[in-house]
Amino acid sequence: MEEFKTDVLIVGGGAGGTAAAIQAARRGVQTTLVSEFSWLGGMLTAAGVSAPDGNELRAFQTGIWGAFIKELQQRQPQGLDHAWVSFFTYEPKVGAEIFADWVKALPNLRWISHQTPLEVEKRGERITGVRFADFLIRAEIILDGTELGDVLALAEVPYRWGWEWRPLAGISKSAQWGEPSAPVQANEMTEKYPVQAPTWVVVLQDFGRGAVAPQISAPVGDVPGAFAGAGAGYSWEQFLNYGRLPENRFMINWPQQGNDYGVNLGRLIQSDGARQEFLQEAYWHSQSFARFLQTQLGQQYGLADNIFPAHEGLGGGAFALHPYYRESRRVKGLTIAHERDILPIAGGTVAALPIDQHQCCEAIAIGNYANDHHYPGYDFPLAPKSIRWGGRWTGTPFTLPYRCLIPAKTDGLLVCEKNISVSHIANGATRLQPVVLGIGQAAGMAAALCVEKGCQPRDLPVGLLQAALLADAIAPAAVIPLFNLPPDRPDWQHWQHHYLDHPDEYPLDGYCPLKLPVRTVVAIDDSSTFTGTFQRHAEQDYTLTVSADSVDQILALVTLYPEIDQQLKECCEGQFIKVWGRLNQSGNWLLVKYLETQTSDNLRE
Repeated sequence: MEEFKTDVLIVGGGAGGTAAAIQAARRGVQTTLVSEFSWLGGMLTAAGVSAPDGNELRAFQTGIWGAFIKELQQRQPQGLDHAWVSFFTYEPKVGAEIFADWVKALPNLRWISHQTPLEVEKRGERITGVRFADFLIRAEIILDGTELGDVLALAEVPYRWGWEWRPLAGISKSAQWGEPSAPVQANEMTEKYPVQAPTWVVVLQDFGRGAVAPQISAPVGDVPGAFAGAGAGYSWEQFLNYGRLPENRFMINWPQQGNDYGVNLGRLIQSDGARQEFLQEAYWHSQSFARFLQTQLGQQYGLADNIFPAHEGLGGGAFALHPYYRESRRVKGLTIAHERDILPIAGGTVAALPIDQHQCCEAIAIGNYANDHHYPGYDFPLAPKSIRWGGRWTGTPFTLPYRCLIPAKTDGLLVCEKNISVSHIANGATRLQPVVLGIGQAAGMAAALCVEKGCQPRDLPVGLLQAALLADAIAPAAVIPLFNLPPDRPDWQHWQHHYLDHPDEYPLDGYCPLKLPVRTVVAIDDSSTFTGTFQRHAEQDYTLTVSADSVDQILALVTLYPEIDQQLKECCEGQFIKVWGRLNQSGNWLLVKYLETQTSDNLRE
């Protein structure tokens, strides 16, 4: 068996593992990335969820996540405004090409595909190497970037799987955290679903009026009756537009009696055979759902061609290469992120910063998605963390601490996926694609710094990591979420460092004290112009009435830019305005990039 050494080894080519490998190699250390599939990016690509959620506001588009969005805008000429579930939808292969190109551009990054970990080498409480089918790789620092925390299990690193309970009044909390959304004890739903249900994404194609697509075959255990309520509350057009992609393709990742699958989820971590059994059933379930949709939508709809590489596991063609795993084994770390860490501060619109016992801020990655859990057949209410901003709903910004990437006792190891030290409840907000890219970038940078300093992850000063992330030459990453601090501001680093040094001054509303400039027309060459009457229906609820050929069109006004958000707040009811932006037909919204408020005569010239 071949044996070789590297500075940093990342096991798993998902969103977190890919970001970690890119960041570690960009820092200059010898890096090896081992992936299961030929595509890198995990849920962003191979799992087919090419409609990222969260971190959509311009101020939060930083680091590798922000660079990924910019690259998508360059490479996908049809734009990213297709679906109503996300501001960014794209062909999965475009995302995979971006990650592959970034990896291949780094001469000190070795990428090996089609391999999974089989055994972990340890010396006492330190992990020193990982064995695969054809080779053994030893490294100074190893990162678990697998979708289900497989390295944790192989190394017998303590982890969590399942629910934590909210203790009753007067009863010891033990290892629990009094999370407001946690059940007080086990119930039918928690017994059925120890973790959130995965989804095997499939992509459908509209082949055009009058076309006859190949009939989707019935899989083993075809259950069309299970999907009878899938479109309830939506027209079929709205249903398809949920995950609309370019070229009349549709990403099917539907939670309402759709292709979420959660039968006996414990099989995912029991054995290889049990996992394969679950995966086959999940694939068939998605195939059955696609067949049901074809009967409802008509024969012009069928499976899309050549979306994913063929002959990789069960997936390929129209089916993702693996399921979208929403939850993993979760390492028992030096600290844990739980629900109270992602909820807004009392009287505020941001979550509290993570502060250690020395009153130092530990933040290394940001997120803002609203907490979201998937249990087919059940409605599970969660403590609200949604807020309105820029004319639409978004989520309370929160940060993750460095110590949730570090196992409590094991050295030589960091985690960089959904396997961080997080509670089951909080995982519903930390599992999203942009957050996991941020986790991966931070873990990759930390691993490289540990190699440079000759120290273990637990001994790396978090301040060094934060400074390195903020100063990265290619993709500097924010660690403090501030609504009005987009990364192109010249004082961006100043304010990031200010709140790291003075976390007690972090504003409850998430706005630092600076004056926002008016956006210029220079940056909106890809936009169209619209002139009409502004209407305010409620706080952060705006529309523009555009008249053309004696017909009024009412468009929702939304924005990702803090300057435009401020202008919309200041617009008057009935005022004529002119906006530059991109129209999203699926959501019937206008994404505003520039806005002028003038007199009606000036606007009509």
